[in-house]
Amino acid sequence: MTRSSVVVVGGGIAGLAAAWELSRATEPPRIEVIEASSRVGGLLATTSFAGREIDLGADGYLARRHEATALVTELGLADQLEAVDASGASIWLRGALYEIPAGVVLGVPTSFDTVRAVAGLSRHARWAAWRDEHFPRALDVGDDITIGEIVRTKLGAELAYRFVEPMVGGIQAGRIDDLSAKSIFPDLYEAARRGGSLMKGLRPARSGPGHSPTAASPGPLFYSLAEGVGSLPMQLARQLRERGVFIRESVAVTALRRSGSGDYPWEVDTASTTTPADAVVLAAPAPVAARLLGEMDPALAALGAVTYAGAAMVTLSYSRDELTLPAHGTGVLIPLGTPWRGEGTLMVTAITFLDRKWPHLRRDDDVLVRAHVGRSDDDRWASLSDDELSARVATELAVVLARAGAPRDAIVQRWPKGLPQYRVDHEAMVGGARGAAAALGVALAGGAYDGVGVPASIGSGRRAAGEVLKLLGPT
Repeated sequence: MTRSSVVVVGGGIAGLAAAWELSRATEPPRIEVIEASSRVGGLLATTSFAGREIDLGADGYLARRHEATALVTELGLADQLEAVDASGASIWLRGALYEIPAGVVLGVPTSFDTVRAVAGLSRHARWAAWRDEHFPRALDVGDDITIGEIVRTKLGAELAYRFVEPMVGGIQAGRIDDLSAKSIFPDLYEAARRGGSLMKGLRPARSGPGHSPTAASPGPLFYSLAEGVGSLPMQLARQLRERGVFIRESVAVTALRRSGSGDYPWEVDTASTTTPADAVVLAAPAPVAARLLGEMDPALAALGAVTYAGAAMVTLSYSRDELTLPAHGTGVLIPLGTPWRGEGTLMVTAITFLDRKWPHLRRDDDVLVRAHVGRSDDDRWASLSDDELSARVATELAVVLARAGAPRDAIVQRWPKGLPQYRVDHEAMVGGARGAAAALGVALAGGAYDGVGVPASIGSGRRAAGEVLKLLGPT
């Protein structure tokens, strides 16, 4: 009997998770992962800097989604899990730092008291929050709507752009006026759809106005790994190879072709090879999926419209006596368009205190700080050299933080096409594309479909593998 064959196109964490799930079958198929870049892992990577291994992508993941922790455990790496060691954050408003109070859901306040606690917000913002609790504005959200339209209508422009966008827009590297509420923030969409007060609609059941949405939940909010989140795809790839999975790097798939004859319905082409396959997991970026399959169905061609936002992260090492951080919290959020003493507006959108978050990064003599720059409509960082960008970031940190001298060292990581932008009706587009792909014997996986976080991407890959295993039949 001919052994089944599955090709996974894309060796990011979603593609590797798909290969892992396929390899767990009772009688696993032949599995081949083809990755166009020189390494697997996608946006997850580590490097040596300032005497320790640091992440160049996500430095942690949401612990209360089970997918990443389950995979870590299956790989035998549970002893490397490290819980976040601090909580909270500050926000830069009107030239000063203010601690973000409890009672915020992805940046959206859940009570008037929450807004009143932030002295950097104006009377108008407080009035808008009070109005939402007592005389909420009506809004028809339809089948989908932007996050910005919901928050701006319900809570006013100041809370939308000064308070909510720094957090939710920062996670997606996009603008809330472009991003789909239904796909990115379904709780917000449902609260707006039900009508009434938006803030009340986001409160957990049986909670008071000052209740923190996370306070009653057990366990840590975030996890990392002792060798960095970027070590996860490396460990995963190593164990996949031990299981007999073929992983090819620096090889681009040039075509997916339906086979006219033979035992396998698919042929996967690269510049120098053709691999026969019973099914394909397509874990490449959405425009690549559109290029490879778009001619077979308009719903798959539609994936070509998905855009990606670029960003960069600048990690700096400071002597402890040269830097003063806020007393509490793991970082600072900075609203877009914030003016500064130099030309234009601040480029930095967020600051993370890495060694305050993660014990494995802590040292006695220095402090690690990461600055995030760039959004879907701000690529100023792309025109600067690494030295110029590091200098600009250091200058801005000296403005935002109480004290910041010259950094000891800096490293820049650029992600020119980092995060897919989930625009209005993204969910409907993904549903149509998935249906069309499934009819062809292809499963879609990756950050363009089920969320951009590490757990979501892992879950997306394993879901796609499950679809393929059903297609192949009992194993």
